[in-house]
Amino acid sequence: MRADGTFSVKSFVPTPVTPDPPIETALPVGVALIEKHFEGEISGRSATVFTAAFDQASGVGTYVAMESFEGTVGGRTGTCNFVHSAATSGADRSGEFFAIVSGSGTGELSGITGSGGLAVDADGTHRVWFDYDIA
Repeated sequence: MRADGTFSVKSFVPTPVTPDPPIETALPVGVALIEKHFEGEISGRSATVFTAAFDQASGVGTYVAMESFEGTVGGRTGTCNFVHSAATSGADRSGEFFAIVSGSGTGELSGITGSGGLAVDADGTHRVWFDYDIA
């Protein structure tokens, strides 16, 4: 099955983190806590732990995000986790990964598995989709 939606970022809060042991690389590492709101066949909200090695000036880097989602997917209500990552050289998006975390579903989303993706349209609309099964 497939479900599509749009989302908006309601808050993005950079959170200080000091790697231990302290290892300096060419890209600074950061962590942020994000709240997103979703509409469409995927509707609800998520709390996200976002980590990145990213240079603001050049736009080069990679992120990894773990989202805890609460809402509906294809008319089924519950919670689940999904994880995603991607890299950029400043003008592209590559190495994309997206997975619904097996065993994380509750309520009517219990048993959900699958993949999906994220995209940003030219007009700034943020899109999300799940290609999923529920056992």
